[in-house]
Amino acid sequence: MKMFLTRIALALLHFQQWLVAQSAFGLLNFLKIFPADPGIRFADRMARRIGPKLGRHKLMLVNLRNAYPEKTDEELEEIAIASWGHMGRLAAEYVFLDRLFDFDPEQDKPGRVEVSGVPIFVDLRDNPRPFIVFTAHTGNFELLPVAGNAFGLEVTVLFRPPNNPYIADKVFAFRSARMGQLVPSHAGSSFALARKLETGGGVGVLVDQKFRKGLKTSFFGQPVQTSPLLAKLVRQFDAEVYPARCIRLPGNRFRLEIEPKIELPRDANGKLDLQATGQLLNDKVETWVREYPEQWLWYHDRWHIKRYL
Repeated sequence: MKMFLTRIALALLHFQQWLVAQSAFGLLNFLKIFPADPGIRFADRMARRIGPKLGRHKLMLVNLRNAYPEKTDEELEEIAIASWGHMGRLAAEYVFLDRLFDFDPEQDKPGRVEVSGVPIFVDLRDNPRPFIVFTAHTGNFELLPVAGNAFGLEVTVLFRPPNNPYIADKVFAFRSARMGQLVPSHAGSSFALARKLETGGGVGVLVDQKFRKGLKTSFFGQPVQTSPLLAKLVRQFDAEVYPARCIRLPGNRFRLEIEPKIELPRDANGKLDLQATGQLLNDKVETWVREYPEQWLWYHDRWHIKRYL
């Protein structure tokens, strides 16, 4: 009887996940009837209306209050609503990505996407060696591996699949066709990244995700645990490390930036300092977020405080 009830519960869960996925796909397919610009603006407006009515809005405001104690409630609410709008844009941009990404390394003409740091992309492509590009959930971070692919730069990208398996399958297929080799984040993913670096290739990682058992660091002055993966890979393969980010610009345009190689901190014996490296990554992301706070995903439980709400 217990096994029967378990099967019923799993079947109901799968049906619920399927229903949510079909609703999401239906909305995205609806957006396809619009041209890109009106479709993205529509998603922005809808997210700004719906987002504040969701439970995650409270978490966003708590996160913002902890990060910006000097700001007024009105200022924090304005950032939160704008952040919902950017999340709506991110979803819509999946639909229009093939039309949005118009950067061509061989053409010197302005478009929706501009790239800062072209010589770095070219150098990494033409002079292969182990390297790691790290970024955060700012702007449309999905465009960075698409840009690398446009340069002919093969980068293995670590990503966290959505919890919904139906959405995860669709997202994986979409990303794989445009972003090169993908590695879902799980217990064995570090081995796949290690193999890439061992052969002199490059990997891309997000460094602003919640991590339950990581390096004790701080982010916006609040304690967080940061994944040691990047630091451990650098220590093992002596890989170069490059920060990169996406910035949304007015008019549904984007600027992709890859910054010069950074030197990671070492201890008195010359060995890579894992904890100081984790803090350096957080500090870099914090500077990005402070510059464009509305373009970061504040609904993410980076500080692991949702359980207290």
